[in-house]
Amino acid sequence: MGKRFAMKKMISTAIVGAMVLSFAACGSDNSDKPEQDSEGGSVTLEFQQWWGVELPEGVLEDICNDFTEETGIKIDLLSNPYADTKTQIAAGAAAGTMADIVGLDGAWVYDFAKQGSVANLTERMKDANYDDSQLLDQIQFEGNTYMIPVVNFAYPMYVNTDILSEAGVTEMPATWSEFLDACEKIVGNTDAAAFAIPLSTEAPNGIQNQFMTWLWASGGSMLTEEGKPDLEGNTDLEEVVDFVKEMKEKGYLSDGAEAMKEQDMVNEFENGRLAFMVDGISHLTTIKEEAPNINFDYIKMPVKDGYEGESGMDVANWGIGISENCKHKEEAWQFVEYLMSPEVNAKLAEQANAFPGNGNAEPDYSSNDELFQKAYQMFQESYAVNEFTGAPTSEDLMRSFNEQLVLYLDGDTSSAKDMLSAAQKAWEPAFE
Repeated sequence: MGKRFAMKKMISTAIVGAMVLSFAACGSDNSDKPEQDSEGGSVTLEFQQWWGVELPEGVLEDICNDFTEETGIKIDLLSNPYADTKTQIAAGAAAGTMADIVGLDGAWVYDFAKQGSVANLTERMKDANYDDSQLLDQIQFEGNTYMIPVVNFAYPMYVNTDILSEAGVTEMPATWSEFLDACEKIVGNTDAAAFAIPLSTEAPNGIQNQFMTWLWASGGSMLTEEGKPDLEGNTDLEEVVDFVKEMKEKGYLSDGAEAMKEQDMVNEFENGRLAFMVDGISHLTTIKEEAPNINFDYIKMPVKDGYEGESGMDVANWGIGISENCKHKEEAWQFVEYLMSPEVNAKLAEQANAFPGNGNAEPDYSSNDELFQKAYQMFQESYAVNEFTGAPTSEDLMRSFNEQLVLYLDGDTSSAKDMLSAAQKAWEPAFE
């Protein structure tokens, strides 16, 4: 598959096939009998996640009930908002009381795997003779998988077509030079800003979603083949830094970037003050509801002039893992396999307004918004990438890079090369 759907350097590509586990109670020939725990009762697994809150009501419950009907294994859903789930899972990891199955953000995987609180899924798959060729991504630590992305949320570029029309931009930009030309027309002929990069250190994910996405779109990487920092001397990254510096110097960026958070950027777009932004497809419905008079479209990230390779698309995802303290890892894996089966994974993707994690899933998006369908097509034509996923202390990495970038944009660092050298030194201790 090449780089298709592979999270470069950090993530091995692979996995999902068909496998049936049969469990029989001791002394019985009835293979349909429900799984039993050590006390002879049916196995019940706790599944802690934030998905149930964000999905339409009842969707996750129905999926779990279908699994129970098929296997006899019961699923006890623990559903809370993302921030609460993160706190609860972290507390459970520290205390050794983590739920049997957990929803995971890729940014958490390194720490949980390092402290031994999540189970090695590579071992689970080997023990089960599981064919992993259908899984689009796996999040790894030291060569082993600890999280599987179940569904993906892509980050295309949003375009306010009304602003482009007013500015006299007649063609959607596909390269950096075309993008800069469009920005010049926008700031010269409208009251809108051309682009925004949220650079608040309080919420530094602008480095991931609005900065590094330029690098990934043109096939670049911020990591070595071994998954170590590759900032210093990285000419591809130097070009991205100077590209953003040029936008800053020419007045193309929204004001107040240093205090801006991602939601501030979205607000600017909804209020008709921003022509281009990179944002998740999860905001598609929200923007249409909150700004019904805004006409907008999706385009792929413009690529570096002359680049003709495959383009990376920034993604976030709902990941899944099994806790190390789970007493029924085989049954827990059976549930993970069920969620990743083509039919169930397609259903979950449809209901989440997301893209599937199983390469053989065929979700029916015919009733979804046309822009969503367009984003899915772009996703299929790209490879999914987010090199911060699975990286150690990923939020701190974004923050330290953010700090160095701001110094360069403000003229306190003399060159992109020096800026990246300083960022490299800030990153290296986390990877030791």
